[in-house]
Amino acid sequence: MAFFDLSPDALASYAPPLDEPADFDAFWARTFAEHGSGDVDLRVEPVATFMTLVDTYDISWRGWNGERVKGWLLLPAGASGPLPAVVQYTGYSIGRGMPFDKLIYVAGGYAHFVIDARGQGWATPASHPGTDDTGTRMAGAARGLMTEGVLAPETYYYRRLFVDVVRLVEAAGTHPAVDPARIAVAGGSQGGAMALAAAGLASHRGVEVAACSAEVPFLCHFTRAIGLTDAYPYKEVADYLAVHPQHRGQVMDTLSYFDGMSTAARASAPALFSAGLMDAITPPSTVFAAYHHYAGAKEIEVYPFNGHEGGRGHQVERIMAWLARVLR
Repeated sequence: MAFFDLSPDALASYAPPLDEPADFDAFWARTFAEHGSGDVDLRVEPVATFMTLVDTYDISWRGWNGERVKGWLLLPAGASGPLPAVVQYTGYSIGRGMPFDKLIYVAGGYAHFVIDARGQGWATPASHPGTDDTGTRMAGAARGLMTEGVLAPETYYYRRLFVDVVRLVEAAGTHPAVDPARIAVAGGSQGGAMALAAAGLASHRGVEVAACSAEVPFLCHFTRAIGLTDAYPYKEVADYLAVHPQHRGQVMDTLSYFDGMSTAARASAPALFSAGLMDAITPPSTVFAAYHHYAGAKEIEVYPFNGHEGGRGHQVERIMAWLARVLR
């Protein structure tokens, strides 16, 4: 992919107006009051992985409507805490996967929580059952989720997922090995969008996020992204509207309640963003739109000749150095 979006100079000041409904905050307050309250009830079961330097746990907590959501917890072997923690969110179609694929943060001395996003995981091998709406993995079935329930914000897929996301931060803070004042949220692509949602919406549960790492975040500036790129997953929305043009107004209204620009505008923790200027999946202008609206202290790492993979190991190194500074 060649350069296709705004120039670096234009990106440096690209801050489109927030495209959000007047009742955005009321909607999310009502969502958590009605569907995301009560005891988070973190449950932790040890898992034998034969990794002698890492203690691995199969975890679950109460998310949307009290339904149990699954994930991993990895701790440095024998750690008693209190440790800083990283809550990691996953990319689109990716489940929690295998625990031995998730060793970077625990190797850095962090308690590492990994979500298994409900209904996803069709692109990820797994050794343990994951989470869909009924608590059972989708058996590898591939499907798109960008338009599931999209005709109303109350029924949209990401409403449930964002509740699960915030509740995981809440659950992490109840673990005895974790310092609840030093919980970072992190993720790339869809995971970056979930990190922004956690940072911006956690106050509805009285939870504080200490840092937010959002790599090439997805679900930002929908009105531009859907018309700018023909790459999936944004293309799922265009495909839907090509068949149902009469629903355009409803669809765009629904998406405005889930835009990363708006969740970023409500986040106060220090943040680190990244963008690839050749990224057709999350176009750089959409990333910069969320970055410029982010309300807390922020930094962004830009990779001119990278696509959706971002800076690869260079960004991992950057994140680890940044976390050491902001959490320790």
